[in-house]
Amino acid sequence: MNTKNEIILLNVSGHDKPGLTASITKILMQYDINILDIGQSVIHDDLNLGILLEVPAKSGSSAFLKDLLFEAYSLGINVKFTPIQTDKYEDWVSNQGKKRYIVTLISHVLKAEHMANVSAVVAEQGLNIDSIKRISGRVSMNSKDEQSHAVVEFSVRGVPKDIEQMKLDFINISNREGGVDIAFQEDSVFRRNRRLVCFDMDSTLIQTEVIDELAKRAGVGDEVSKITESAMRGEIDFKQSFIKRVSLLKGLDESVMRDIAENLPLTKGAERLFKTLKRYGYRTAILSGGFNYFGNYLKNKLDIDYVFANELEIANGKLTGRHVGEIVDGARKAELLNLLAFKEDIHLEQVIAVGDGSNDLPMLKLAGLGIAFHAKPKVKESAQHSISAGGLDTILYFLGFRDRDING
Repeated sequence: MNTKNEIILLNVSGHDKPGLTASITKILMQYDINILDIGQSVIHDDLNLGILLEVPAKSGSSAFLKDLLFEAYSLGINVKFTPIQTDKYEDWVSNQGKKRYIVTLISHVLKAEHMANVSAVVAEQGLNIDSIKRISGRVSMNSKDEQSHAVVEFSVRGVPKDIEQMKLDFINISNREGGVDIAFQEDSVFRRNRRLVCFDMDSTLIQTEVIDELAKRAGVGDEVSKITESAMRGEIDFKQSFIKRVSLLKGLDESVMRDIAENLPLTKGAERLFKTLKRYGYRTAILSGGFNYFGNYLKNKLDIDYVFANELEIANGKLTGRHVGEIVDGARKAELLNLLAFKEDIHLEQVIAVGDGSNDLPMLKLAGLGIAFHAKPKVKESAQHSISAGGLDTILYFLGFRDRDING
């Protein structure tokens, strides 16, 4: 007679139906069995259920296994039993303290190539994939919705051999295959509890650089555009470039600003993103090297909580070519992000920052989740994460939102 408790892994598979799990666990209950671990998934109505069982010595395994086999036959499902050695179980338990990470794969169409390349990088880093789940909605074969996403989350365990190399490998996959975004985050309480999202404005929330639009109206478009590009690449000091560009706007009529504001092209996914963030209680902010006039217009349009940007001096209805107050550059953006986190009484790990230029890097590095959005190569390589294919609403998938959370 067996005097020790047995450990058995039970695998159940077959066509899913209501009450199936209840029928299985009812039998386990009759034999006073403890459940050490359990996991279930259903793909296209096909069930896969795994239960790690501790069978008391007094119950014995033969009787309950016989009852389970009979019940499985009645339900039209398959069952498999695998004995687990106690020392193997204890080794498995001892590994639970290892760090866990979430890899998020986003594309318009999920291809086997994407899965193969991402899982290969994970394996090269010595990480084990514990689970894979789809968080995007189901898409009909007849769907022509170009805005739909295919999003998969990998839950992985272990310590990466080289996080920087892994990040670079994911960037290379995104660049090589196109239409793919990949994020890698530690699966911590902070990742599940972000509360504040700070955005750059020009070329992030909107698909233009406002100062370039103003310069075109002032007849100095080419000159200002060259300075802007050089500043965004980090080739010249932002403050110096800002003062130089603003000086070229001297004499421009204030009415031009109103016309530009009313026609700002929002970045794809912006309205979906802000609507969702507001619904779930997130606070939002614009931290911009652009101008307050346009930031406040977006604040009203998208219901944004805070705006910090630069103030253009206006006299007699015309721009003077000067600014008012402190210039918001990269260092100031990081300082403002820190102050907002303090004001909202949250940890920096709960803050998300999104931007595209080199002057965004200080806040991207300070935030718990820094995202380079359709950014220059230098910025993308320096930031924690990047979005190169999707719209701003891609951020929601990085946070673990499902389509039903967003569209509901």
